[in-house]
Amino acid sequence: MGTVLSGGGTGGCTRTGGVGGGQQQLGDRTWSDEQMTNAHTIIATTSARGLPRRAAVIAIATAIVESDLVNVDYGDRDSLGLFQQRPSMGWGTPAEVTTPTYATGAFLDRLVLEDDWDDLGTAAQRVQRSAFPDRYGKREAQATALVDRFWTGPDNPPSGPPPGAQQAGLSPVVTGCPDQGASNVPLDPAQLPPGFTLPPDPRQRTVVSFALAQLGKPYVWGAKGPAAYDCSGLTQASWSAAGVPIPAGTTTQVTAGAAVPSLAAVQPGDLLFIPGSLGSPSNPRHVGVYIGDGLLVNAYDETKGVVLENVRAWAGEIVSIRRPAQPAIPAPPLKGEPRT
Repeated sequence: MGTVLSGGGTGGCTRTGGVGGGQQQLGDRTWSDEQMTNAHTIIATTSARGLPRRAAVIAIATAIVESDLVNVDYGDRDSLGLFQQRPSMGWGTPAEVTTPTYATGAFLDRLVLEDDWDDLGTAAQRVQRSAFPDRYGKREAQATALVDRFWTGPDNPPSGPPPGAQQAGLSPVVTGCPDQGASNVPLDPAQLPPGFTLPPDPRQRTVVSFALAQLGKPYVWGAKGPAAYDCSGLTQASWSAAGVPIPAGTTTQVTAGAAVPSLAAVQPGDLLFIPGSLGSPSNPRHVGVYIGDGLLVNAYDETKGVVLENVRAWAGEIVSIRRPAQPAIPAPPLKGEPRT
């Protein structure tokens, strides 16, 4: 990965900064932490494919127009996600098009089929086929400023991705802040108990099964999958698999969905937040997903990757619990704290 920025200037590494550098003003626009993180994901995905800088500018401008760089779960007809892609038109499943790395890849797959990228509006319109084709070119200056924030290396790299980039989830794109996502709790590894069963609720079952399928994958700061994850990238991908888009980054995920009052009320799929290596109780920077039976899955750090842990190790550090969406099947009456 390229040289890591400190997030100085307009960034906020010590308070709200994440992989995108936190809320900041670029040119005439102030971008939120979530928008900066999504911009970073789009640019990193483009770079990891070995595509020119121009492709990243076109992709960012398109996402600004379509969603304002927010991974939304609504749109015209069945349009969803950063690029407002329609599952009914062959862009992918709802879970896929609300996964930022997949959505970006799907956009780029169609963009590279176009020969002329000189006029941004024309190139974007050929991919999007919008009823409002004149909107894309107007966002070129904003998109260029965002790409300038993260892009390193040549504007037109040699053909193909950097060696190992896509496999490892890496790209030669700078991050806004140093790694703030690692756990601050001593690792308490666990194994699934005999007879472990997935939750009966279909949404919770999808979240838990997706998270469990990522065990053993590497932790990479800023990675959103599928080859590697950071902590919030894993939780975002897990909920996207269930068709529920949630924001990027712990600083925005900590307000997603509904608050859960205590561990006594926790359900599979809930997000558990702790300060993390460089966060604080008021600004938690590490998150894991509860899977039931007193266990959680999280992207722990660069040395351990995605692991299964006992909730008891986190119990004294948890500062927030969030439920991104309610289960389709009502939960049974509470019977006390989860098993630890």
